[in-house]
Amino acid sequence: MKTATDADDILVDDLPAPRHSRRLAVVTETYPPEVNGVAMSMARVVDGLNSRNHDVQLIRPRQPARLGTQPTGKPAVDEVLTKGLPVPLYPNLRMGVPSKRSLVKLWSLRRPDVVHIATEGPLGWSALQAAQHLSLPVTSDYRTNFHAYGKHYRLGLLSKPIMGYLRKFHNRCDATMVPTEAMRVLLAERGFERLSVVGRGVDAQRFDPARRSAAMRESWGAGPDDLVMGYVGRLAPEKNLGAVLAAYEAVKAAQPRARLVFVGDGPMRAELALRAPDAVFAGQRSGDDLAAHYAGLDLFLFASLTETFGNVTTEAMASGCAVIAFESAAAGELIRSGVNGWLAGQGQDEAFVAAARVAAMDGNTRRVVANAARTTARRLDWADITARFESVLEVAIARAEPTFGLAGLQALA
Repeated sequence: MKTATDADDILVDDLPAPRHSRRLAVVTETYPPEVNGVAMSMARVVDGLNSRNHDVQLIRPRQPARLGTQPTGKPAVDEVLTKGLPVPLYPNLRMGVPSKRSLVKLWSLRRPDVVHIATEGPLGWSALQAAQHLSLPVTSDYRTNFHAYGKHYRLGLLSKPIMGYLRKFHNRCDATMVPTEAMRVLLAERGFERLSVVGRGVDAQRFDPARRSAAMRESWGAGPDDLVMGYVGRLAPEKNLGAVLAAYEAVKAAQPRARLVFVGDGPMRAELALRAPDAVFAGQRSGDDLAAHYAGLDLFLFASLTETFGNVTTEAMASGCAVIAFESAAAGELIRSGVNGWLAGQGQDEAFVAAARVAAMDGNTRRVVANAARTTARRLDWADITARFESVLEVAIARAEPTFGLAGLQALA
């Protein structure tokens, strides 16, 4: 039932390490080798906590065998696999099933100091109920704007109930971590409580302009001096890819040799191929191969308005790409328009297209901006994020200690 796993490495203040290690239970419904921002950043968190000598128990759904396994050679954690079901609209992802009874039994036998819940699905809800049953402190992440997806999947009537569920879920936790100050303000206005900002880091050694490959660019039909624009991520309606196509068409009208590269896959691939028949579809990439694809781009077009952070933004910046994005999520926090990227106001597609046109036409400015983006990204160290994450856990544990009640004593008996 239990197998060993591993992870990867984490942003923020200089915070002291705890004076002793903790026993941590981390619950997530997505994890590598699944490829998405939540999975990859949680792997970083787990590995960072492990490297700081915490005893980490990772609880997640069992993944299909076709996804493969994680590379070996990194510190192992105690991994508990549960049953899983395909996520509606995202068949390559799994969600857990209700497991409160199993988790109560598991944590009664081996009581963690704190439970951290990364996702709000059935497994996450079961973990919250089990932790509260045992009077365990609980922290959580707010990582995905489920309520913002409604208009893209004809679920508008469910937007309000989804937000109500998310608020109820997170307000039962001792702390909820959010990736940006803007998200903290937004959620506080909507009634969310006990919010702490814990950003995301980026691996600036992996995502590096030095990985740029002339051969790869040639395979895309681009010469050394040709402009290559690109997008990395899921090819789906919520990513606002119409704005990416509009920007490409505007640039191509002035620079006929400009190229567009999509890295990723999803339900919009066929539609995008029809609308942009000369675009390159590189499919889903990972690791050093993904890093090389980023490094081959000159302009990174990210038009999504549904992100809580958007890890691809910092990966592109670290890779030496000039980023065009809207003033939201990571881009809104990290980019100064015209200095280390270009920003358009939220939902202003025409401004997004205009920014792409400006960046495309001035190669010297674009290179200066790309270098500044790289400098910004190199400051986003995952080790600093681990320290910040850890400090939030410690505060939750400290708050719970005075109210350690009968249920907790019974669990230890």
